[in-house]
Amino acid sequence: MKKTKEMKGITLVALVITVIILLILATISIQTLTNTGLFGKAKEATKKYSEAEEKEKIQMELYYAQINKSTNGTSTNQIGEQLYDKNVENGSKWHIIVINDSKKIYGTGWTYIPRGSTISDTKTNETWLINNSSQEIIKLEDGTFIESKTVVLTTGTYMTSNVLRGHTSTVSGPEDQRTVNTLSESLREAGIKTFRLKTGTPPRIKMDTIDFSKTEPQPGTNQFLRFSETTKQEDVLPFEKQEICHLIYTQPETHEIIHTHLHDSAMYSGLVKGVGPRYCPSIEDKLVRFADKERHQLFLEPESKELDTIYIQGFSTSMPIDVQEKMVHSLPGLENCVIEKYAYAIEYDAIDPLQMKPNMENKIVENLFTAGQVNGTSGYEEAAGQGLMAGANAALKVDGKEPFVLRRDEAYIGVMLDDLCTKGTKEPYRLLTSRAEYRLLLRHDNADQRLLEKGYEIGLVSQERYDAFKEKMDDIEVAREELSNAHIKPNSEVNEYLDSLGFDPLAHGCSALDLIKRPKITVKGLAKYTGLDYETQINEQIEIQTKYAGYIAKAKRDAKHLQQMEKMKLPTNLDYENMDNLSLEARQKLTAIKPLTLGQASRISGINPSDIAILAMRVK
Repeated sequence: MKKTKEMKGITLVALVITVIILLILATISIQTLTNTGLFGKAKEATKKYSEAEEKEKIQMELYYAQINKSTNGTSTNQIGEQLYDKNVENGSKWHIIVINDSKKIYGTGWTYIPRGSTISDTKTNETWLINNSSQEIIKLEDGTFIESKTVVLTTGTYMTSNVLRGHTSTVSGPEDQRTVNTLSESLREAGIKTFRLKTGTPPRIKMDTIDFSKTEPQPGTNQFLRFSETTKQEDVLPFEKQEICHLIYTQPETHEIIHTHLHDSAMYSGLVKGVGPRYCPSIEDKLVRFADKERHQLFLEPESKELDTIYIQGFSTSMPIDVQEKMVHSLPGLENCVIEKYAYAIEYDAIDPLQMKPNMENKIVENLFTAGQVNGTSGYEEAAGQGLMAGANAALKVDGKEPFVLRRDEAYIGVMLDDLCTKGTKEPYRLLTSRAEYRLLLRHDNADQRLLEKGYEIGLVSQERYDAFKEKMDDIEVAREELSNAHIKPNSEVNEYLDSLGFDPLAHGCSALDLIKRPKITVKGLAKYTGLDYETQINEQIEIQTKYAGYIAKAKRDAKHLQQMEKMKLPTNLDYENMDNLSLEARQKLTAIKPLTLGQASRISGINPSDIAILAMRVK
């Protein structure tokens, strides 16, 4: 490894790339990850060179320092400024916990510090990727070379990006930051396909200039909701201190302004070349696509307690600044507001995700992992999930261990990555619940049961956290056994309780667990007759597993069929072009995607059952 700058002082540090929770980066961050563990250590062998000691190796141990002394769901709860539970009226299986985190604090919630070393961000607008088969080399604009065994590329929207407003296109990253001009070219030279995407952002408004009396308050909930069972009540911002979102609607005047200036929008002036997000369209796109709608709802969301700015959710636009002024001031409560930041659209380069393996390693360039918007997704939860998986798999690759891949029935992350590397995308991908065929198994209440043991096996979960999980599972099993053995007699008191819930009286006795199968009947509601009551999370699990047992069992049977197909591996060197009886479309798509399993092949668009049957015979 060499570092050259007029042939003087040569120094190299191979950075460790770990979990990146939000991948819309202020700069391009390319780091080297070797071994990861959210509560453990990550070992990274790096090399420092000078002219006198070019071959000296220095071992560094890296450890995680969390500013919030917590990670994942725990940190999310700690920096959350509003919590609410969507779809609660539709039953436990449809619950969605939503949190609005502080924009200001979020970026400081996860910090990685090397022991005995200093790590600084790489800030550059000229970057090249050089592949020499065994290692990756990054060349920066100042002539610096960074060499490492694995590289995770998380460019966000900064790769050859242009900011668009009206009829103006400016070479820039988000919010006037630098773009990266040469990385796309070097990726294409390596054989990696890129394509253009577009996204946008709404205006930010000064909070103290809004007349909130003309808006509809949207308070959160005073329930104790959490994303991690390690979160305690005192870790969550009290309900009375939570920030409140407000609801408003576009007005006829708003629509008139937009229609009048539609030709001035970068979206409709012909300036935009990239494909925008289908499920998060700009406000002008909403008016064109949904012309029958008289109004569109907008949410005024505080960005942080530390900031005096409001994010107009649902109002992204690429209109010129003078038109944005008119549009914003036509909204109720915003007639006299001050716009802190104007909206814009941004085009950028992304990598074709069909060139990505399920473990997020590139098929063309070995040891190169990509994550986030560079893979054609949005920059929200989709990007965060990819950062976790790419970081873990880059570490496992260095350690010579098996890749960490989640199935479609195990996690929404598994659904997303399978969609990307099997079906690809031509627009910014959003992970909708409707994409998951096993979503009854992918509930938020059983996330730990699905994933915690897997995290423990690869070093992402501490022994203490794992022991607590095992204890919880034991408690659930004990509670089920006790409720199964608890006999409910058909006496007047029990029948009065059942009548109050709309049920016929009991003619014969039954177990408490059998009664819990009925809607509205809970463990706590029966405690008066059984003498059995447990912690809220135990009661919740008993009720969900009991009430939806039949549906869950069917989903598991369907998933088991998928697992059997996933076990049938397809050799990477199969010659699909010359395989007899395969359809022409199947040959072309199988050759291009190179699925790793029969299950993955079955999900490729255009592959029919007869093609799968032929492949199954070849791999048996």
